[in-house]
Amino acid sequence: MEWCYWLMLGLSIGSFINVVVYHLPLRLMQPDQQLSLLFPPSHCPNCLNSLCWRDNIPLLSWMLLRGKCRNCHQPISIIYPLIELLMAVISLVLSKFLPDIPLLLATLFFCGSLLALSLIDIRYYLLPDAVTLPLLWVGLLLHCLALMPGSLTDAVLGVVIGYISLAGLAHGYHWLRHQHALGMGDAKLLAAIAAWTGWEALPIVLIIACSSGILFALISRILWQQRLNQAIAFGPWLSLAGISLFIHSII
Repeated sequence: MEWCYWLMLGLSIGSFINVVVYHLPLRLMQPDQQLSLLFPPSHCPNCLNSLCWRDNIPLLSWMLLRGKCRNCHQPISIIYPLIELLMAVISLVLSKFLPDIPLLLATLFFCGSLLALSLIDIRYYLLPDAVTLPLLWVGLLLHCLALMPGSLTDAVLGVVIGYISLAGLAHGYHWLRHQHALGMGDAKLLAAIAAWTGWEALPIVLIIACSSGILFALISRILWQQRLNQAIAFGPWLSLAGISLFIHSII
């Protein structure tokens, strides 16, 4: 029955990710409202009715309510249960391949943080320091405690090189073209990923992220007639590359 524990943990992490993705950007964009992750409590975004405990059970509540608010009967986005289900699947799969419990929990934190950042970046073109910086420091701390493969020196070098490389590229492009191609949030995110993977993985992370982003832009151009110069969120592609390389390095 150990799988039940990892299933429930994954669902709970997914539920918390939904809270972060919804509340954190509002807190940053409306600082005068004194919002937090706990206030206002979970509610329907349509009628603003607060959810009772039975309507706030990860995945199960959405299924029992058939994807509609109990009060106003408006549809509840399927994104919420999909995020919870995705984290549950990630938790179950990792539990089969990682017998080291501390490393498993750390990996769930890594994946969950990057998933939250990706969703926020897709919706708001924003990578909050409130998620990125803890991800960076936890990665360095785990290397200090020797709970992850690789040395602390490699991780610190990764942070420095990762940040300088993307920050320098962003400033250079802005100086030449007087346009913003990358934000400092992307540089901080790459530094945070490097705190977990080490500096050696940086070239591969960038190659995978850039290739994936370009491929997505081309597909969007073909399927949805989007312009090639239209802005796309780079955070999800950095996150995808970071998760892929980190999990490959520990399994």
